[in-house]
Amino acid sequence: MYDLIVIGGGSGGVRAARIAAQYGAKVALVEEYRMGGTCVIRGCVPKKLMVYASRFPIEFEEAAGFGWTVGEHQFSWASLKQNRDREVGRLEGLYRTNLENAGVEIFQGSAMLLSPSQVSLHQPATSQQTVLEGRYILLATGAQPVTDTSIVGHALCIDSNDFFELEAQPRRVLVQGAGYIALELACVLHHLGSTVQVAYRGQRVLRGFDAELQAVLEEELAQAGLALHRERRITRVEQTGTGLLVSFDSGEPVEVDAVLKAIGRRPKTDGLGLSAVGVQLDAHGAIQVDAASRTSVPNIYAVGDVTNRVNLTPMAIREGHAFADHVFGGRNGVVDHRLVPTAVFTTPELGTVGLTEEEALLSHPQLDVYTTRFRPMKATLSGHSSRMFMKLLVDRESDRVLGFHALGPDTGEMAQLMGVALQLQATKASLDATLAVHPTAAEELVTMRRPTRRHHWQAQA
Repeated sequence: MYDLIVIGGGSGGVRAARIAAQYGAKVALVEEYRMGGTCVIRGCVPKKLMVYASRFPIEFEEAAGFGWTVGEHQFSWASLKQNRDREVGRLEGLYRTNLENAGVEIFQGSAMLLSPSQVSLHQPATSQQTVLEGRYILLATGAQPVTDTSIVGHALCIDSNDFFELEAQPRRVLVQGAGYIALELACVLHHLGSTVQVAYRGQRVLRGFDAELQAVLEEELAQAGLALHRERRITRVEQTGTGLLVSFDSGEPVEVDAVLKAIGRRPKTDGLGLSAVGVQLDAHGAIQVDAASRTSVPNIYAVGDVTNRVNLTPMAIREGHAFADHVFGGRNGVVDHRLVPTAVFTTPELGTVGLTEEEALLSHPQLDVYTTRFRPMKATLSGHSSRMFMKLLVDRESDRVLGFHALGPDTGEMAQLMGVALQLQATKASLDATLAVHPTAAEELVTMRRPTRRHHWQAQA
């Protein structure tokens, strides 16, 4: 009998298992693939390494303005993949070692709930069927890419998981989708030399982000050479002698070498036996939980993307840690899902935290908006045409900073620090009183004195 059985070895499950074990719990963790989950194996970590790789051509080009003569340079996809995969393997090993050092027992295989306290474990390597028993069960199986089966020939496409298995770089690529995964991978491929087109159903990229930030990003991506096809749906993909012919519901068909589907992710709940034991799902297939991450079955909990609350690795880690603290450490704290700093690693990247302008106006009708757009200092010699954008949203009545949105180099780093400021309920006056670090781009955050626009909306009933 275990005190805790964790199903899923991603960021949230691993953190929960390790912290619970450190509290003295007897813990088992079941993982069917590789330890570390999407983030480590085929998400944040390998993606960011590829983002770094994709930005070197820009650096080479900019170097000339600073007196450097850069000779002919060549890129090897195979070498990048080999080095990237080696680092991923190293990180996976660390995850396993940390769990083992904490006393967690790891099982390789797939799991299904038989009852609120029993888990059936299938281990393909040995073809054994084992039943584990636990006082508590934590579901942390994450999410998986959505497949659009309405497209004729959809099996010819690849998804974001397949992207990290590509042995060779596709020369011509169509990316379906306009979320952060689609745009990040599109930028990686584009800056590594592929010809990339992006097709999406909506009118804007990055649904849910600040509208002004969306518009600036679209402008920058188009200027960089990405072809953006808004309000366009793929209807058919056909194999030809020279590639894949893609047809749309409007516009001319295009021939490419790869179609990358990145149209979203869905909670990974299939095959877990949830309905049989009474674990309730919402309309989107996510596990329903309360503020303490407890499901409809009192001793079964769920954290991370499988709950579809805030689908980010740091949030899964925080939820997993809070679960262990609550159940095994006697602490009653809950996770705040409201203030979420985040970055999108397109090129240029963007960082954001707090309310969008549209959201802010719903509850703060007396809103001051500060914006600035400028050439980074580096561009004055490099000649690069990209421009930075920064935006602060301030409640005029309280002077509190409600939101930060920025696009340009290192804005992801800025979002992390602005997240601290917003968590401390910083005011515009406190930013104004902070001495600028010169010359930096971030100094704009403490030197914007006059609002770009001032809203005077009537408060809604």
